[in-house]
Amino acid sequence: MGNRGMEDLIPIVNKLQDAFATIGLSHSLDLPQIAVVGGQSAGKSSVLENFVGRDFLPRGSGIVTRRPLILQLINSNTEHGEFLHNKGKKYTDFDEIRKEIEAETDRITGSNKGISNVPINLRVYSPHVLNLTLIDLPGMTKVPVGDQPADIEFQIRSMVFEFISKDNCLILAVSPANADLANSDALKVAKEVDPKGLRTIGVLTKLDLMDQGTHARNILENKHLPLRRGYVGVVNRSQRDIDGRKDIKAALAGERKYFLTHPEYRHLADKMGTPFLQRQLNQQLTNHIRDTLPELRNKLQSQLLTLEEEVKEFKDFSYDDPARQTKAMLQLVQSFGVDFEKKIEGSGDQINTVELSGGAKINRIFHERYPFEVVRMEYDEKELRREISYAIKNIHGVRVGLFTPDMAFEAITKKQISRLKEPSLKCVDMVVNELNNVVRECGEKMARYPRLREETERIICTHIRENEQKTKSMVISLIEIQLAYMNTNHEDFIGFANANASNAAPSRRNSASRRQSKSIRQNQVIRKGWLSLHNVSFIKGGSRDFWFVLTAESLSWFKDEEEKEKKYMLPLDGLRLRDAESGFMSRRSAFALFIPDQRNVYKDHKQLELSCETTEETDAWKASFLRAGVYPERAREAAEGEGETPDNVGSMDPQLERQVETIRNLVDSYMGIISKQVRDLVPKALMALMINHCRDFIQGEMLAHLYSAGGTDQLMEESAEEAQRREELLKMYTTTQQALKIIGEVNMNTKSTTVPPPVDNDDLIKPFSNGPHPGQQPAAPGRRPAPQSVPSRPTPNHTGPPPSGPLRPSPVPSIPSRPDVPSRPAPSVPRRPGDSGRNPSVPSRPNIPARP
Repeated sequence: MGNRGMEDLIPIVNKLQDAFATIGLSHSLDLPQIAVVGGQSAGKSSVLENFVGRDFLPRGSGIVTRRPLILQLINSNTEHGEFLHNKGKKYTDFDEIRKEIEAETDRITGSNKGISNVPINLRVYSPHVLNLTLIDLPGMTKVPVGDQPADIEFQIRSMVFEFISKDNCLILAVSPANADLANSDALKVAKEVDPKGLRTIGVLTKLDLMDQGTHARNILENKHLPLRRGYVGVVNRSQRDIDGRKDIKAALAGERKYFLTHPEYRHLADKMGTPFLQRQLNQQLTNHIRDTLPELRNKLQSQLLTLEEEVKEFKDFSYDDPARQTKAMLQLVQSFGVDFEKKIEGSGDQINTVELSGGAKINRIFHERYPFEVVRMEYDEKELRREISYAIKNIHGVRVGLFTPDMAFEAITKKQISRLKEPSLKCVDMVVNELNNVVRECGEKMARYPRLREETERIICTHIRENEQKTKSMVISLIEIQLAYMNTNHEDFIGFANANASNAAPSRRNSASRRQSKSIRQNQVIRKGWLSLHNVSFIKGGSRDFWFVLTAESLSWFKDEEEKEKKYMLPLDGLRLRDAESGFMSRRSAFALFIPDQRNVYKDHKQLELSCETTEETDAWKASFLRAGVYPERAREAAEGEGETPDNVGSMDPQLERQVETIRNLVDSYMGIISKQVRDLVPKALMALMINHCRDFIQGEMLAHLYSAGGTDQLMEESAEEAQRREELLKMYTTTQQALKIIGEVNMNTKSTTVPPPVDNDDLIKPFSNGPHPGQQPAAPGRRPAPQSVPSRPTPNHTGPPPSGPLRPSPVPSIPSRPDVPSRPAPSVPRRPGDSGRNPSVPSRPNIPARP
């Protein structure tokens, strides 16, 4: 070609293709290449074998090419083949190459016509080839064969589109000439991804098998179904020739003779045949690579920047360096401590927008889950009144008590305080689980060193378990402290006098605290959000989503969040809350609102069933209802009417009833004080004894424990997957650097050397881009470059058909008519300046201006 830089373009892309194929990115990287597509048995493999001059591709009936074959042809003094999956081995026998292709295909796809998109890379060195890279794709078929899936047609199409849909891929559309070109599978898929025909090169095979009296001259002249890059006709060996082991060199000579002697094709003989197709593909691929180099360089530069961030840890030093290992371990431990603190304190760089985690989840446990559990254990009205009446009667014994016994108050109160242990210890367990989750999340940065991550998580989780026992002991101590002494002189305790006074209005006792809070915040909105409303749909078991607004006095729901169309408002007085069963195959978490005395809550419904997407949302809504004074149902209330009745206790006389009310008010007042203290102290104990202590341990003592667990070389041993990934990243980084360097050098060389441009096939087919226009044909040959047109045609070929050249509308045969141009009358123009007297009117014209 004359330009060393241009000649190196295809080998450069071959090196890029091999380098990225080693790391599994050959078919995902958009490198300039040529993909060979066509229907089954269209002759694709024969075309490739003609390029090489050897029989080396598998043959047979049905689908033969079942994996993409990346064929790299390299001009060399020696002749051999090399496979990328079997580096170092040279195949001089091309029959062995065929067997290796079949074996490698069966290794991935099986032996019964399965297909795979994993390519086979084959490099062929030969003095008979030009530098060229092609991808032989499976032929498109319609009917599955053997164990092939029923959708084999769509699988092959998907594989073909995976390659040809890339902008840097030229499409070699191979179609048989003995079939209607309008039904060509190759042209059809090429049209879908390349509607303007900028990347499509047409190849017509089996020209010698067309019916007698028919020809494909209009197609080869690019008049019928024109392509911007045109068509090239080839004649492959027949099946009889293949079976008879006919030499490919003899077949190429027969192909040349066929085009020279055929009356319809002999004027195109120099533009037809396998040698011309190989030269044309070499030239067009080289030009295509040159045109796409800027975009390819930009992609590689972007990829290099991304890789630099990933390999900056280990690109400049040895992996086995002890100093590097110690430094890396110190950095990882320090980063672990910083991440742990950020997740707990809520100041992390990477904020989770999907769910609560870390400190936010612990905060929800402290202020939503734990108070809800405390209230559920604390209040059980019916059971509490029964226990008070039993205590008073047992204290009086056989006597009739005239005064309210304070021992009954103390016994009942201590029993209620003891019930606070269970929710408090449950709160500790929930916090421990969340801390373990935080430790696992922080350890993800150590995934590259599995031994270090395992030891780090083991040391911290062991420390958390040790502190868990200390924290639980402290929580139990807090409850026992409350049991040790009953401070009835507390400033918030109502005392006996106030308790007796409150008996005058016992019916208002249950909702007194709630009314007091509501008087302060009448219309305060506690929570808003979407909930699904069940049991109110026309369809049984159906549900509808509404926008709910919970205030201190009512629950309202609207059509949407604009809150313009209110559906209903439900007062909260007398409501209770309990869990509800979700529907069959439902993952939603449900709860229900009801009135204990079996009255209707909403229209004709005894309860109002609501559900949320997640359990966290349900717990948040329950905590919000608790703030509004809607308390959860107790186990005893769920079986109301089925257990003991007041008759089991005996009929209460007025004096016993007053005593029960007095003790009930005292217990209610004192438990309110204790529950506030416990709900305040338990989270504080957890923060002091577990969370803060764990943070200080990670920042101060964990490193010493790691050193005692093993040496640095053992802890910093990479996993096999990470070692492989590191090697691949380094290889990709080095390959990308080399690729950018080579591309830069090639660009400089191509700019410094001026070479006549290659044949521009676009100009040849412009007259036929929208159909044949015979009137534009004479202009087409005039635009063709002289170095590629006139010298390439030998003069003996013009002896036979010169008279027919000017008569045909084709732009190609008009070339021989150029020598006849000087014989036309056009040369008479220079003799016109002589005075012949034939135009006497011309000199008289200047006299016209003198008339005015």
